[in-house]
Amino acid sequence: MGEVAVIQYPGSNCDLDALEILRDVLKARTDLVWHKDLAHDDYGAYVLPGGFSYGDYLRAGAIAATSPSLRIVKEAAEGGKPVLGICNGFQILVEAGLLPGAVLRNSTLRFVCAWTRLRVETTRTPFTNRAERGQVLEIPIAHNEGRYYLDKDQVPNLERNQQIVFRYVNEEREPTDDANPNGSVDNIAGICNQTGNVMGLMPHPERASLEVLSPDNQADGRVIFDSMIRALRGTGG
Repeated sequence: MGEVAVIQYPGSNCDLDALEILRDVLKARTDLVWHKDLAHDDYGAYVLPGGFSYGDYLRAGAIAATSPSLRIVKEAAEGGKPVLGICNGFQILVEAGLLPGAVLRNSTLRFVCAWTRLRVETTRTPFTNRAERGQVLEIPIAHNEGRYYLDKDQVPNLERNQQIVFRYVNEEREPTDDANPNGSVDNIAGICNQTGNVMGLMPHPERASLEVLSPDNQADGRVIFDSMIRALRGTGG
């Protein structure tokens, strides 16, 4: 078995992008695994990619969250293994109860595809150990239901537990309303569980991990995958 499993659901469309970055760019032993074929926790880390699993029927990620594969993902998460949910993968993790809150339709009621600036709020996770706190990453979004929601009185708990991993910010690195592309509470773009090994984010780091595809050839998205592989191989911070 490989080091990482990229789990494929009906409607996944960013699975091959994540596979390319992990397998071909970072040279990690990565398998593309159809969700029904994931029967055992045989991998060191799991990635739930973006897309429109089951056509986003009911709610984005709601049907995929009932897949038997989530039992394996939960088992892996409870064992401390890194689990990364990107866009639809984030929605699935929330629907499955692996991350708190909800992901709602954008405040604009429109699909949004744009480059965003993300400020790194914590480096304690397996996905940010190669970043610096306060660092800004340019990573694109592409979603219709990306508005992260949590009751306002619960946001301080996320802050206190260092569960807010990324915020949308402007050129001055400030989390303003104008920098918020979807109406997410407190400009939150990505969160993790209390132990930090499960993270979900709406932006697509796999689409910003090759220099040729990134503004100023920065490939900012790679830091997330680099960090995960570093942690997986026991060399993370």
